Amino acid sequence: MPGSRIVALGHSQPARVVTNADLLQVVDTSDEWITSRVGIRTRRIAEPGQTVDEFAADAAAKALAGAGIAAGDVDLVLVATSTATAASPNTAARVAARLGMAAPATIDVNVVCSGFTHALALADQAIRCEQATNALVIGADFMSAVTDWSDRSTCVLVGDGAGAAVVTATEQPGISPVLWGSVPEQGRAVVIEGTPNRFSQQGQAVFRWTTTALPAIARQVCERAGVTPQELAGVVFHQANLRIIEPLAAKLGAVNAVVAKDVVESGNTSAASIPIALAKLVERREIPAGAPVLLFAFGGNLSYAGQVIACP
Repeated sequence: MPGSRIVALGHSQPARVVTNADLLQVVDTSDEWITSRVGIRTRRIAEPGQTVDEFAADAAAKALAGAGIAAGDVDLVLVATSTATAASPNTAARVAARLGMAAPATIDVNVVCSGFTHALALADQAIRCEQATNALVIGADFMSAVTDWSDRSTCVLVGDGAGAAVVTATEQPGISPVLWGSVPEQGRAVVIEGTPNRFSQQGQAVFRWTTTALPAIARQVCERAGVTPQELAGVVFHQANLRIIEPLAAKLGAVNAVVAKDVVESGNTSAASIPIALAKLVERREIPAGAPVLLFAFGGNLSYAGQVIACP
């Protein structure tokens, strides 16, 4: 079977920047309270009328341009999102229509914050099984649309945006087998539900799970890929909270890796966080092409998924 690899990335975020100082006008908080607890200083928030698929398509177009692949040559579109504009047409179909694609399979994947790494695994598997040749894998979420802006425990966290990867068939695999799973009995620790849908979480339970259970799982991802944490050139965790990312990276032992910390400027963009953060690292050339990078996401459903990729 052929392998697959990421050949190009793109990202798209709203122009509107909301600072911690701006949030003082909305809730009882402070810059010190926010940065000390989650490390976030700014976030990008969509304007009324802007849509998830609009930003997903923009990120995808940038990735396709970088890959030198025409939209008509894409035969699979996977969009990871938990904030879709509507159930049907789904976000993947809306992206395909915006880009003028021919006849791709169009699938939305809702695994909340770990959606992108789940979708990337599905694209890799489809290509390995020769059911696709060129795939678009997109993470796109507007968390502002499901946020209670009077709740300071959640409104300080969220951001909006999209990130996309072009994945193509290759003789030399550049995406390792995925390690994925969940903790169903704790699935309600993070929810987006109600009328209208609202994001809420049990913050302390999530923090304990991520900092105690996940380091061992992240090491297993590396083992499955045949690399040690010390060999990693980059680590891109779900950008949930800087106070989760930093101890997780330390416990993993990736002492030589660049650790993505886009959460500081973008906030928690759910399924979009990993592709946005990875795209920025590649744009800044902080990781050499071909070097091993760990992608590891976790969150809603208390689901997780990770793989090691060759940096595009």
